[in-house]
Amino acid sequence: MKKTGLFFGSFNPIHIGHLIIANHIVEHTALDEIWLIVTPHNPHKQKAGLLNHWQRLTMVRLATENYPKLKASNIEFDLPQPNYTVNTLAVLQEKYPSHQFVLLMGEDNLASLHRWKNYEHILEYYQIYVYPRLTSKKAREIILKHPAVHLINAPIIELSATQIRQDIKAGKNVRPLLPPEVYQYIDEMNFYK
Repeated sequence: MKKTGLFFGSFNPIHIGHLIIANHIVEHTALDEIWLIVTPHNPHKQKAGLLNHWQRLTMVRLATENYPKLKASNIEFDLPQPNYTVNTLAVLQEKYPSHQFVLLMGEDNLASLHRWKNYEHILEYYQIYVYPRLTSKKAREIILKHPAVHLINAPIIELSATQIRQDIKAGKNVRPLLPPEVYQYIDEMNFYK
C-alpha cells in the first residue's frame, strides 16, 4: 500500500514555499510521495487572474522534476466543474486502489473544513496532515482533536502567489521566490504582466 499525500492548489504560480512544505512533509512523515494536484477552479476563489490550468500544470511539472517524491497531477481536469475534494478522492480511490491517500492542508484551510462538501466523510475515511500557517483563522478545537487530523511540525512559509503575481506585474524581481525553471517559463511566456 503506497501512502500518497495530496497537496491541492491553484499553483498560480507554484513557488518555493509550496516546494519547501511538500518536500519537508514527504521527508519527515510516513508518506511515500506527494501529488501536487492542480485545481482547475476552486469553488471558493475568484477565477480572475487564474492562468489556464495546463499552463499551471506545466509550471508544477517543471518545479517538481528534480524531486522524485513529488509529482504533478491533473486528475481534476476532467471532473465536472466546480469540483469538490470529496469527488476527487472518490475518483482517486477508484483509479488507484493500492494507494492510501492523505490530505495535506494549511492550518488556515483546516479552519474552514466544516464548510467543505461532505467534510464528515473526508474525516471518517482519510487522514489529514496539517502544516502551520501564520493565520488569524484558528481551526475549531473539535476539528483539531479529531483522530484523523495530525498537526505536522513543518517550517512556516508565508509566501503568497497573489503577491508574487502583483510583484511581477509591477516589474519587481521575484526570482528568489520561484524555482528557476518556473521563473524562466513565466518570463518567457510573459505571464502575469
